[in-house]
Amino acid sequence: MEFKDYYATLGLTAAATPDQIKRAYRKLARKYHPDVSKVPDAEARFKEVAEAHEALIDPERRAAYDDIARRHARGQPFEPPPGWDSGYEFSGRGPGGTPGRHARGDAGGAAGAASAADFSDFFESLFGRGGFDGAEGLHRRGPGGRPNGSYPGEDHHAKLSITLLDAYQGARRMVALRMPVVDAAGQTTLQERQLEVSIPLGVREGQRLRLAGQGAAGQGGAPSGDLYLEVHILPHPVFRLDGSDLHFDLPVAPWEAALGATVTAPTPDGSVQLTVPPGSSQGRKLRLKGKGLPGKVRGDLYAVITIALPPSASEPDRAAWRGLASAFAAYNPRAALEA
Repeated sequence: MEFKDYYATLGLTAAATPDQIKRAYRKLARKYHPDVSKVPDAEARFKEVAEAHEALIDPERRAAYDDIARRHARGQPFEPPPGWDSGYEFSGRGPGGTPGRHARGDAGGAAGAASAADFSDFFESLFGRGGFDGAEGLHRRGPGGRPNGSYPGEDHHAKLSITLLDAYQGARRMVALRMPVVDAAGQTTLQERQLEVSIPLGVREGQRLRLAGQGAAGQGGAPSGDLYLEVHILPHPVFRLDGSDLHFDLPVAPWEAALGATVTAPTPDGSVQLTVPPGSSQGRKLRLKGKGLPGKVRGDLYAVITIALPPSASEPDRAAWRGLASAFAAYNPRAALEA
């Protein structure tokens, strides 16, 4: 994943003030607005500028971004470890602090059209989509609150990275969240808290888990907001997730594929004996019904056959291969290409 240097995109340093960020954004929005700019890649540059603005103009997002940037050497490839983007808790609002609003170049009529959907994988991975798509429960506090001055607390959202086995089996996990907090002087710090989270059996990628009352505190006796955790399932070394189905590569020897065999195959519940039919070719899928993710409709597990070739490093190895080639001298694997 490419690391986005949002400060460089706006021509700023990490010490830039909010006013400097606004001014730089407005200047570049006018320069690259696709309706007026003559620059060949104006639309792409405009989207980059809009994304950088959205990341830095909000104090919470900027604090999370700065935390990541401090641990990344400038100019070096960005190779994030698993779960690098989890653990940042944000209040529930849309881009720029306004629910559901899209990024725009607010510069003397040079209004743009870069929606949150246009932002990079880096942006979405770090901040999630909880603040952009009007999730149920966000912004329950109305303008001015209630007549008695009380109003419910604002909802928060965060990203939660879990393992595939957590999704398959369900689990309870302690989760550490870092919440950017702006003090009276306008300085932003990251405050950490820990929560025990119940991960339901069969939870899906992108699903939101609601923790009632774990958002911001309410005022005047009103209830606290909720915390929404957007689930991200980490890659597994063996199994690949596709919706509710699981896939894995099953290496078989050439003679096992040709003659058929019974082999030991992994599943999330443990190993099973799997029959490889005779004449199986590379890429053939063997279905294990109901061995995918649990749910109302349980997924399946697919073993994808890959042909594993024995070594040919030694002379006896090569002699064995030459014997096989001689035995099948009339076989042409490319006959279909020559028809």
